[in-house]
Amino acid sequence: MTLGTLVIIIAIVAIVLTAAAAVFYKIPKSWLLTFLQNFCGALFIFSGAVKAIDPLGTAYKMEQYFAEFERAFTGTWFSFLVPLFPKFAAAAPTFSTTMIVLEIVIGAMLLLGVRNKFTSWAFLLIVAFFTFLTGFTYLTGYVPDGVNFFQFGKWGPYVETNMKVTDCGCFGDFMTLHPRVSFLKDVVLMIPALLFVFRHKNMHQLLSPVGRTVITSLVTAGSIFFCLSNYVWDLPVVDFRPFKVGVNIAERKKAEAEAASQVTILAYKLTNKNNKKQVVELPYEQFLKEFSNYPSEGWEYEQIKSEPTVARTKISDFDLQNEEGESVANMILSDPNYSFLVVAYKLYGKEVGKETISVTDTIFMLDTIGGEVTPRVTDIVKQEVERAAFNWDAAYLKRWTEIINPVVDAATKDGYRVHAVTAFEDPEKIVRFREVSQSHYPFFTADDILLKTIIRSNPGVTLLKNGTVIQHWHFRQLPDYATIKSKYLK
Repeated sequence: MTLGTLVIIIAIVAIVLTAAAAVFYKIPKSWLLTFLQNFCGALFIFSGAVKAIDPLGTAYKMEQYFAEFERAFTGTWFSFLVPLFPKFAAAAPTFSTTMIVLEIVIGAMLLLGVRNKFTSWAFLLIVAFFTFLTGFTYLTGYVPDGVNFFQFGKWGPYVETNMKVTDCGCFGDFMTLHPRVSFLKDVVLMIPALLFVFRHKNMHQLLSPVGRTVITSLVTAGSIFFCLSNYVWDLPVVDFRPFKVGVNIAERKKAEAEAASQVTILAYKLTNKNNKKQVVELPYEQFLKEFSNYPSEGWEYEQIKSEPTVARTKISDFDLQNEEGESVANMILSDPNYSFLVVAYKLYGKEVGKETISVTDTIFMLDTIGGEVTPRVTDIVKQEVERAAFNWDAAYLKRWTEIINPVVDAATKDGYRVHAVTAFEDPEKIVRFREVSQSHYPFFTADDILLKTIIRSNPGVTLLKNGTVIQHWHFRQLPDYATIKSKYLK
């Protein structure tokens, strides 16, 4: 679905609601304001609902924003805000859930006409917040690498790859908008937001005050429960991500790679470094003939390429590495049998210093007996070794020892392969975690964003067969091995 299609559908819904209110309730004070209330209310409810399906997706997006704000504000007049952003990032799931619930509730309040003055200001503030986020995302396209966002004099021409947060996540993974489109969408929404503030007395109100309060309370409670059910207790009820059940990762990755290799350069966009307003766009063949007229010392080059026939997704980045840094992705994806992949984008534990342990070394001597070389134990030596000490999160550790490992250990005994993958970490930390969690299977590493995309659970379990995703399980919903075997391992 495109934004244009969505706007048309929401507009039709708003027209129907406006007509219904006039027929069954009373003629509105302002047809325009009533239509805008219904349009903005329906849009907010839809936007919030698709994000409520996957609150962690919004939380991960907010983590990216907070990291970029921390970098942008460092060394500026706003440096006093910098210490706040890591705290905001740590509370991203709570921030995400609150924002989503507010969006849905404000949408319902607009439809019903609940406390119009308060609702108008709330709508204006949240639209202004969204405009700030989408505007920041879009404008970073003008900020070259190595330049701070607030160094306005050093901004250059717009380059999409300059953006560190590539989309705002306005509609979650249901629909991705280009940052410029998303920013303009929010700018347009500021128009009804201001109209509501200045003309809130002409906004409609449906039902009685008690009826409006009851419905608003139910919407609030329902939204909170729905959000929490989609990440605290279980996986998203609808999976919009590329690694959803039924997808063959191997085939899709190959198709995306082939499509990317067939992308061609259509033209070059040339911008004068001294006069940014002087922009020349040349078709590729013409550029090859005339490029000497635009030396790189005075001109910036930007390629305009054709769109790939298969859209690129995070599947293109599916790459897991072993302890030696070698890729094991093909080994996992080509396994014709069922295999279990335990995914954990972060191992919750902190290094708290050093500890000394005793280790036993066995010393051998080689003897030649009857022409054969035979090792012989000559001594056993105990020595003290210093290593990093970690303080592991007890509740997180139980997810592995009491939920995950009993299931995958049973699968291992039945002959199925089990692998775990976590984000790039200190190798010693991974080794120690395997020891303390008693995880008797290999751990691989991968990009943390990839792991967050595969499954919205930490840890989570993915069942694969010949590169195809058979099933995902949140750690709280992981069945026992006997159930998995009878239902899936056929």
